[in-house]
Amino acid sequence: MPNPTITLVQGDITEQAVDAVVNAANSSLLGGGGVDGAIHRKGGPDILAECRELRAAHYGGGLPTGQAVSTTAGRLPAHWVIHTVGPVWAKSEDRSALLASCYRESLRQARELGARTVAFPAISTGVYGWPLDDGARIAVATVREEGEGFDELRFVLFDKHSHDAFAARLPLP
Repeated sequence: MPNPTITLVQGDITEQAVDAVVNAANSSLLGGGGVDGAIHRKGGPDILAECRELRAAHYGGGLPTGQAVSTTAGRLPAHWVIHTVGPVWAKSEDRSALLASCYRESLRQARELGARTVAFPAISTGVYGWPLDDGARIAVATVREEGEGFDELRFVLFDKHSHDAFAARLPLP
């Protein structure tokens, strides 16, 4: 299978018309701030209802860091939301494998759903404190390694600084 097109967009992940949008969720799956809050607000109550069902059935203690699960996308222009919990950055401990797992497990979920196009935020680089340049390095490397078979994998970056950090890791033609 050919490798996917990897694209960068500066904008709002809740406006992406793709098969699946990845949510940088917190472990509760019940919404929060940043990307998580925006997806829950714009997607509406159907997302929260499915997240509550997941909590009740499988994730009573919350979704573990580095794993991913999917729900409907509600009112978003996508078909599904893939929720993944990124690691909090720690200077004293290398958690890079957990961050890479977020992207890898999100792609696994997307494959199981039959998604051909996926939009990712910059997982863990906001309130979880992951240094942006390193987060971009891990994200781009993991998606390149694990993204075979998709039509498009899109990084949706909220601001120019984030877009530039990802662009430095992904030279565009």
